[in-house]
Amino acid sequence: MEKIRLGRTNLMVSRIGFGGIPIQRLTEDEAVAVVKKCLDLGITYLDTANAYTTSERRIGKAIAGRRQELIIATKSGARTKEGVEQHLANSLKQLGTDYIDLYQFHGVNDTKNLEMVLNPNGPIAVVQKAMKDGIVKHVGVTSHSMDAAKEAVKTDRFETIMFPFNFVTSEPATDLLPLCRERDVALIAMKPLAGGMLDNVPVAFKYLLQFPDVVPLVGIEKTWEIEEIVGLLDKPWKPTKREQSQMQKMRDELGSKFCRRCDYCQPCTANIVISTVMNMPSFAKRMPPERIFSGMLADAMQKAYDCTDCGDCEERCPFKLPIRGIIKERLDWFSKAKAEYLSKKA
Repeated sequence: MEKIRLGRTNLMVSRIGFGGIPIQRLTEDEAVAVVKKCLDLGITYLDTANAYTTSERRIGKAIAGRRQELIIATKSGARTKEGVEQHLANSLKQLGTDYIDLYQFHGVNDTKNLEMVLNPNGPIAVVQKAMKDGIVKHVGVTSHSMDAAKEAVKTDRFETIMFPFNFVTSEPATDLLPLCRERDVALIAMKPLAGGMLDNVPVAFKYLLQFPDVVPLVGIEKTWEIEEIVGLLDKPWKPTKREQSQMQKMRDELGSKFCRRCDYCQPCTANIVISTVMNMPSFAKRMPPERIFSGMLADAMQKAYDCTDCGDCEERCPFKLPIRGIIKERLDWFSKAKAEYLSKKA
């Protein structure tokens, strides 16, 4: 598979990368088989995170004996020195490696979080020391907020930025990629299929492959899925007129209800985590059901019942989404999906 340069890291990575979220849903043997298939097809860039439960361990098991040929990226969402130290140590152990090629600060979505990460006595200090010790080779950041992403790139403290990018969430093409190119920061595209909302895989990847210096990450559950995507690399990348029409149709269908997780709708007067509620069906396609119907995500959905219907969120939303109506739809979906899940467990 073709390799491209990952910004000023100068790492050469496969044209398509592997995202480690969906393998949490599989059995361990199935997950290992999927990762190994990706390696056999030429994928050398693997991305995971401390927060992805079993993902690091399963990737570690799959890459045993092949570590030297791969570029491994993982992340920490901690905002304290001690938290990042713990996450880094755990990632090394789970992945079965003595170094991480790219260590990323996870979910830096506002100025406050960026400042916490860059505290000279906080998270960045841990990674800087790890880089001096050869435990971490390069440092990056991930974000869902365009403002925060651009601010992070402008600091010149990060070598990569991971951001949602697909033909519906296409703003990075004009708002972020030019800045990344100017600063020689690699843009890694998360959610190439919009978190499972786009079902036309060829069209979705043809769109992203038009950007020769962008690395799309694909999270998959079945080996045939990665075979289909890798097969696109041997075909013309430019979308046909018919495919362009298909893109526009899907933009029109999804655009009126598609949450970009920019969080400009916040703060909510009822303390509802709006973007989490809006994206729950997408999460459900990629994460184990126990993470959806219990714990923090389930708590976020329960909190959504407190909506006062004030409409402040809709006034702030730059995409003019009918947030209140979507929240009601998501609550109805969640109630039915949870009941089905519990009935299967009984």
